[in-house]
Amino acid sequence: MQQIINFIIRNKTFLLFLLLFSISILFTIQSHSYHRSKFINSANFLTGGVYNTANNLSQYFNLKSQNKILSEENNRLKSLLFNSNNTTDSTFVDSTSFNKQYKFTSANIIRNSYAGTDNILLINKGIKDSIKEDFGVITSKGILGIINKTSTNYATVISILNTTSNISAKLKKTDHFGSLKWDAKNPNITQLTDIPKVANIKVGDTVVTSGLSSIFPKGINIGIVENFELDQAENYYEVNVKLFNDMTNIEHVYIIENIDIEEITNLLNSN
Repeated sequence: MQQIINFIIRNKTFLLFLLLFSISILFTIQSHSYHRSKFINSANFLTGGVYNTANNLSQYFNLKSQNKILSEENNRLKSLLFNSNNTTDSTFVDSTSFNKQYKFTSANIIRNSYAGTDNILLINKGIKDSIKEDFGVITSKGILGIINKTSTNYATVISILNTTSNISAKLKKTDHFGSLKWDAKNPNITQLTDIPKVANIKVGDTVVTSGLSSIFPKGINIGIVENFELDQAENYYEVNVKLFNDMTNIEHVYIIENIDIEEITNLLNSN
């Protein structure tokens, strides 16, 4: 305390000057509108910059929670999209409000594989998240694969870049369907076989899921026709499909559960 008093005594002239100078500036600002407006603008600029920086930092550290919110919203929108019944009937009632066939769960890829012949991926959802074998896996751009095995917290996915994968797909424009397989040559290209030669196919046509299996809903994007040719018997086209997904760079995925899959499987197995 004594040191503070000594400091004030030693610098009393300078401190008195600062006090009087501050008072004069205050009176000037209060009595002149021009000076007052300049002071307010300067203060707003400084405080605005501080708040903007703080907000940017807050947004950065909240990216994880925001991504979770966006992911949950995407789940809801995808559920509405693939559970909706498109019809022009004026008596149509939105069945999604009481009967949803497909449920979507978001997940992250924690191990990707695309350089082998039988590629398997690992995701961070498992039994505790109600994930089971034979659930479909997609991204925002297209299909990725099918759940193969599950543990408490994780699950493996048979990638479409796996020579054992066989998924029902069709030409979006003509509805001609076939089998999507991979020849293990190019991670960006898969093969669509058994497309009849009567199909009016063109380079650039979109290929989507057919909906003929109990795993994927109809109409999920796969890729576009890169090129095509008739097989040796000249009855069916062999089509190279360029994938919408960049299979070498995948992080966020969605797991698709067909709520009716058990009923459908039991019915098919009973025949």
